[in-house]
Amino acid sequence: MAHTVTLIPGDGIGPELAEATRRVLDASGVAFEWEVVEAGEASIAEHGTPLPEHVLASIRRNRIALKGPITTPVGGGFRSVNVTLRQALGLYANLRPARSIKGLDTRYEDVDLVIVRENTEDLYAGIEHMVGPDAAESIKIITRYASERIARYAFEYAVANHRRKVTAVHKANIMKLSDGLFLESCRRVSVDYEGQVEFEDRIVDNMCMQLVQKPDLYDVLVLPNLYGDIVSDLCAGLVGGLGVAPGANIGEDGAVFEPVHGSAPKYAGQNRANPTAMILSGVLMLRHLGYPDVADRVELAVRDVIAEGAVVTHDLGGTAGTSEFADAIVARLGSASDAPAATR
Repeated sequence: MAHTVTLIPGDGIGPELAEATRRVLDASGVAFEWEVVEAGEASIAEHGTPLPEHVLASIRRNRIALKGPITTPVGGGFRSVNVTLRQALGLYANLRPARSIKGLDTRYEDVDLVIVRENTEDLYAGIEHMVGPDAAESIKIITRYASERIARYAFEYAVANHRRKVTAVHKANIMKLSDGLFLESCRRVSVDYEGQVEFEDRIVDNMCMQLVQKPDLYDVLVLPNLYGDIVSDLCAGLVGGLGVAPGANIGEDGAVFEPVHGSAPKYAGQNRANPTAMILSGVLMLRHLGYPDVADRVELAVRDVIAEGAVVTHDLGGTAGTSEFADAIVARLGSASDAPAATR
């Protein structure tokens, strides 16, 4: 059975990354039908919005999407397409693994972290307004419902993936009501997993220091929206940067998989961009669809090509283009064969 997936190529380097990723996933042995729809800057002229309604309709219909990077203007312009997608589709859980890759020049060799970020509320929801001409106010909303929901997602992920510990990250020493509620919610949920998964908590500033000093002490981190955005980028920096950092946004009725880096418009069309983050986002998609063995095989192919270093992109220290790097991964996968049946 072919899986119909909404494919959003995105802006800038996005279309090149999307094509490379599509070729790798098609070579995995899992059958895909790609429903290509456009969102981002290019959609504004035709539809008057960077996120046309038919894009949301496609994702709702297919329940799964793979998305390239989309430009978000700083300080003005249209609102973030990423934030709007998450809120419109109820994609409450942001999943960001950060795992060391042999062959990359980093300070650590054995980082293996998973960041679980609440995706729908907190300061990052962008509820803000001007207070007179010279002051702006943002509203931070934390609810028990959303906090317990993301905590349970983190613990369920830990159990399903044989992870040892969940760490709740907060600033409850200062924001005693909002972050206090988040921490209380995580503690309440943790009781249901006693004996299965260890639980602890860390204050967010201390957590950042701890991650830089001794990332090996941590496993699954669960955070409110804004802290999750910041700490997940920090963790990406531990393993080689955003160019190798996959991401997923998951809800009850759908999921969107995407690299977390920007659209880099100055490199668009030059066949220079590194597609690793989007390919590894495709690996997360394979796992979500129930093909863990295929996902492992694709991830191993990516890792092997990077470790060998002969056919890697400029940012990884090589001279290969986007398409050549994808070719090397496809070659490593070998000729496509029938994939195992999905496990769920």
